[in-house]
Amino acid sequence: MRYLYTVLFYLALPWIFLRLLWRSRRAPLYRERWAERLGFYPFRLEQCIWIHAVSLGETIAAIPLIKALKEKYPENPILVTNMTVTGSSKVKAAFGENVYNAYIPYDIPDALTRFFKKVTPRVLIVMETELWPNLFLACQKRNIPVIVTNARLSEKSATSYRKIKPLTQEIVSTITLLLAQTDADADRFMALGMQKDRVRVTGSLKFDLELPAGLFEKGAALRQTLGADRLVWIAASTHPGEDDIMLAAHHIVRQTFPHALLILVPRHPERFDAMAALVSEKNLTVVRRSQQTVCDENTAVYLGDTMGEMMLMFSACDVACVAGSFVPVGGHNVIEPAALHKPVITGSYLFNFAEITDQMLRAEGMLKVANADELAHAVIKLFENADYRNTTGENAFQVVEKNRGALQRQVDLIGGLVVF
Repeated sequence: MRYLYTVLFYLALPWIFLRLLWRSRRAPLYRERWAERLGFYPFRLEQCIWIHAVSLGETIAAIPLIKALKEKYPENPILVTNMTVTGSSKVKAAFGENVYNAYIPYDIPDALTRFFKKVTPRVLIVMETELWPNLFLACQKRNIPVIVTNARLSEKSATSYRKIKPLTQEIVSTITLLLAQTDADADRFMALGMQKDRVRVTGSLKFDLELPAGLFEKGAALRQTLGADRLVWIAASTHPGEDDIMLAAHHIVRQTFPHALLILVPRHPERFDAMAALVSEKNLTVVRRSQQTVCDENTAVYLGDTMGEMMLMFSACDVACVAGSFVPVGGHNVIEPAALHKPVITGSYLFNFAEITDQMLRAEGMLKVANADELAHAVIKLFENADYRNTTGENAFQVVEKNRGALQRQVDLIGGLVVF
């Protein structure tokens, strides 16, 4: 089955690059550094710690781990690879030249061979659920430990892996150590063939996020430009199909709170222009963050069309709606607003963060809604009652505090496995 997978990957390469070219129309960075994706790199690294985080969310979660490993093993260079432009941009923003950054080579033998001629890792640390058959086998052949950390596996994903169980079993057999977020994640991996003695449950790194220096001061300054006396809610990381829901809800909210402001932040930068046009089509006045324009009392929507500022946007709002949960994407990170004492609202599709969102719901730090009407009424309820809003935000924060500690557990287990 691995042979068939490899053949299909080679056949798909032209379409993969055409998709990158298509996406580059609106996000030009997708047109750059294609050689890295085929295993051609401008640097040579020996005895490095290699961390792979596919996209933005995984990269944000990996930042505390990268910092901890860099501090503990200062003699070992660190390479962070990504698959997406947003992930790579976040690495550069967080670390500059202090770590090496590149796109991961595609999972085909010749690209991997070229990569390993340039890079000699001491260990490969993969964030969450990036399971690459040829890459993991190549590491095993070179005696490079493969650690899947902060590992999560939804029931939906587990069902998909069961459909290709022979290949899945081959993949998990090459994993040296798997550090699962929850008992349920660990059980799903073991049901796919992962050996029990190679699995540890450590919790989620996302709970150990570091708040950027000066965040609250910068958030307060942004709030002044939005309007200090108005109520503000955010729709964070929206996907196609969700923006209409957010804007419909905002129309309802403004019937009760005419000066309420929505911060709308699309998940992908190539959608920024289209979302600005959509807001205008809905007869709502929009101001774009990228233009550094101050909102006036007529501004209805503030479009977050920049990268790397989500925590700043959360800091400046009163209520946080985390998207990716109103369409079958599975939800996004609810911990970031919770860490800032913000009450959280989500949709119904939460399979990517089931355990975390269950905790938030039980603690009454989060509200789950199904549609635009329910979303609007949840926002209105939180806007109308400051005590309820503050209590819900504090409940969310306490869930984050209770779950901290995964970072140290994972660093200790990585260090115990690999002698640097």
